Amino acid sequence: MAHFAKLDENNIVRDIVVVHNNVLLDENGIEQEEIGIAFCKSLYGENTNWKQTSYNNNFRGTFAGMGYKYDSLKDMFIPEQPFPSWVFNEETCKWEAPVSRPDNESDCMWNEETLSWILL
Repeated sequence: MAHFAKLDENNIVRDIVVVHNNVLLDENGIEQEEIGIAFCKSLYGENTNWKQTSYNNNFRGTFAGMGYKYDSLKDMFIPEQPFPSWVFNEETCKWEAPVSRPDNESDCMWNEETLSWILL
């Protein structure tokens, strides 16, 4: 299944729809994003704006989520800033905490008040 993100006038994701892969096939049996966009527009209106997003993060950085911003220069979906102290890494296109996450610690969460990781 293919996934398409509906963008508002500020390139913010407002909806995600699922489209069967067969809908995207051209006359040669090759999937084309443009065909999927045309399909979405036929359902939701010609004045809507759509971008395909990858559920497996194979393209455009990460799977689009509600409130994510589509950066047309980077051709990537960028999540909202998770905490005020986190900074955006332009190279990886990911938000990073001001303090590195502890190694081998999957059970921890960020504490914005203390600007530190808390083990769970």
